[in-house]
Parts: sequence; C-alpha cells; structure tokens
Amino acid sequence: MLRRSTILKKESVDTLAIGSFDGIHVGHRQLLNQLGENGALFVIDKDQANLTPGIKRSEYAGYPCMFFHFLKVKHLSGAEFVALLKHEFKNLKKIVVGYDFCFGQHRSCTAKDLKTFFDGEVVIVDEFCYHGISVHSSLIRTYLQEGRLEEANRFLGREYAISGDVITGQGLGKKELVPTLNMKVLEYLIPHEGVYATRTRIAQSIYDSVSFIGVRTSTDSQFSVETHILDHNLVEIHGTIELFFVEFLRDNQKFNTLADLKLQIEKDIKDARKQLGTCKVYLNDFL
Repeated sequence: MLRRSTILKKESVDTLAIGSFDGIHVGHRQLLNQLGENGALFVIDKDQANLTPGIKRSEYAGYPCMFFHFLKVKHLSGAEFVALLKHEFKNLKKIVVGYDFCFGQHRSCTAKDLKTFFDGEVVIVDEFCYHGISVHSSLIRTYLQEGRLEEANRFLGREYAISGDVITGQGLGKKELVPTLNMKVLEYLIPHEGVYATRTRIAQSIYDSVSFIGVRTSTDSQFSVETHILDHNLVEIHGTIELFFVEFLRDNQKFNTLADLKLQIEKDIKDARKQLGTCKVYLNDFL
C-alpha cells in the first residue's frame, strides 16, 4: 500500500472519511480508497478503541487522523455537525461515510441526509462483506476473544498487533524454561488466552517468536503477556515492543511440573516455526 504523510494541516484537507475507525479493517479500506492526496480521517473518538488505539489509526490507515471526541459532537443537530466540519476544514469538498453512518443528536440523521446539509460531494460506501459476512470491528473483537485469529486477521487485512512496555517478569523462564520478554499492555484488546506463533518488533527489527497470553496457572497464577524470541539471544531489552499475531497454537493449560511445561514449550516452538515459515496472504494485499 502506498504510504502517505500522516501529517496534514486542516486547511489542506479537501476530503474527509468519517467514523471511529477502530481496527482499520478491510471494510474501512473501502472508505480510504475514496480519499485522495489531501484526504484525512475525521475520527469520532469514544475512548473505546482497543484494536488500534490512539494515533495507531494513522499508521495503519496511511492517512492523518483528526480526532474529535464524541461528547463534543453528540449534542449537535445534523446541520450543526456539517457546519462544524465546514468550519474546521475550510477547503472541504468531499465527505466519505459508510452505509450505516448516523450523525446528529440521538443519531437522528442517516448517511443520505449528508447530501441535504453538505453542498459538496458525498460518497456513501456500500456494506463490505467477506464470504457473506459483514465486516465490523465488533465481530473482529469477538473473533479475537474466541481465539479465532485466522478470521480476525482476514477481516483486518493484516496480522493483529498489540504494543506494550517491557517489564520485569518472575525470572523463572530464563532459569528453568526459556527466556521471555514480559509486556505491560494497557490500551489493546487482549486476545484469547493461550499460545501463539508471533512476530515481535523490537526497535526497527522484527523477530520470529512464540508468545503466551493468560494466567500462568502452572507457576504463580499471575496474568502475563510474554514472548520468546526464536534463534536470538537478546539481552537488556527496554522500552516498547510490538507483537504481531500470526497463528493461534493452543489454549492455556496447567502442567503439574516445570519439566512437563518445558516439554510443551519446546513443542510450541516447533509448531510456531512451521507457521512462521508459511506466507499468509490477507485481503489487504488485494485492496
């Protein structure tokens, strides 16, 4: 996908795609395809985005995001909402929304009503379905919570990813099992508990990895997000790292001994290598 600058002054914006844009999934791509060189996302933020929180939406969209909190616009009538857009974006000529977009106080106006209030071009993008299923962020969340990673990634058009700061773990992995980087994850939706084949971004490098999410039922019964880097002995890692989820391997389970747990981890590593050696193509490659 062509990467554009995600920095754009308001007075330069001539096209807006409006929505919450959590996930930046393949349905959203249909709206983004309508934006030109000076397009931007008008993000109505409800503090609920957990698939792509904050400015991550600009990174995945490849367009700048202009954030407006829902509480600042929810009381506006349809005409007042459009007047706000025209006031904030002096050169606005085109608005792009999805078929199910509603605006105005109490969601009183539909996408078609934009054509009444806005004197420029209005593009209403049809529902986007994959294998007969309508693509929505809420369904992607459900897939991730159920461990249905393949479906979630298909709908996202990419590998689901979370970011977090490296923190000190229990120290058991390096001594008795395999060394791991432990993460403190705050804003993201945490997928179903279990073990995943992953890729881990550290600084500007990406490494194959196998990651665990869940309660460490075999040791200290604490919840953790941790990743083991394959084929590299990395030490003194600090700051923020990013996990990309490639394949769900197995559910979380309890082991009676550390020896049993280590045997399973060794099997997980072998399974992860197989999955990471396969190139997976998602819808994003065709959009």
